[in-house]
Amino acid sequence: MKASRQTTLRKAVTLTGAGVHSGKPARLVLHPADANHGVVFLRTGLSNGRERLIDARHVHVSTTELCTVLGDADTGSVATIEHLMAAFAGLGVDNVLAEIDGPEMPILDGSAARFVEAIDAAGVVRQKAPRRCLRVLRPVRINHGRGFSELRPFERGFRLDVEIDFDSAVIGRQRKVVDLDAAVFRDEICRARTFGFMRDVEKLRAMGLALGSSLDNSVAIADDGIVNPEGLRYADEFVRHKLLDAIGDLALAGYALQGEYRSYCAGHRMNVAVLEALFSDRANYMIVDSLAPRREYAYGEMVAGAPAPAYAPDLT
Repeated sequence: MKASRQTTLRKAVTLTGAGVHSGKPARLVLHPADANHGVVFLRTGLSNGRERLIDARHVHVSTTELCTVLGDADTGSVATIEHLMAAFAGLGVDNVLAEIDGPEMPILDGSAARFVEAIDAAGVVRQKAPRRCLRVLRPVRINHGRGFSELRPFERGFRLDVEIDFDSAVIGRQRKVVDLDAAVFRDEICRARTFGFMRDVEKLRAMGLALGSSLDNSVAIADDGIVNPEGLRYADEFVRHKLLDAIGDLALAGYALQGEYRSYCAGHRMNVAVLEALFSDRANYMIVDSLAPRREYAYGEMVAGAPAPAYAPDLT
């Protein structure tokens, strides 16, 4: 495990845009934060001027229907957090206060590229505290229908092996394996956009989803090809976006991961569920300081009293 220190932003940076599902505008401000703060969302703009802090942890996931949602509608929530979380994990940013005044993250161009640009504009600084890493000690696996997701021990950082298989000639079966670091995330993952089928648009909008979706922020798939006039950014953009989503969802572990993630036909629900399976038994993992690998932290002590996660069905 490479020794490293925690990081935060050098200065605050602001992004604005509408949510892909809600269609509602939001202003996002990413603030620097102290060491050991982690990623925390500050949800403002609630009724009666209320605000709510939500730790970016899997225990605070309330739904996983086409996106990952932290918090709940009654006390305040933030939806579609996976692209921002992927940018933090991909670039190695540990401590941020993400202030947002709407119910859903701005979708921007449908990828994590604009978040990467914002982080670069703010700058990243190292802090004195060592980075905490979650080391997978035993395999854990979630099966759902023909799909699965699993975390396994892996000594050389964080590897992802993601495979998708759609009953669509446009997508078909695609697989991508990466050893995650900042260069790989920038070059191979961050620009991959969210996607959906034209035949599902009306059904999703009747469910209150995809209300902000457009060709500016999504790859639209018809029966005979890609609708977007510019085409794809990568020949296998679809599996790269699923990999991006997995990085963001798995960042809800709250620590840099040391292990291997493998999945087949998985989505947000199974990404989050495999974290729940990992943390269900203390023998499955160890949390260490990267500068002092023998030091361990008890996860249960850090999340005592947190609500159990609830999962809605995946639709893709």
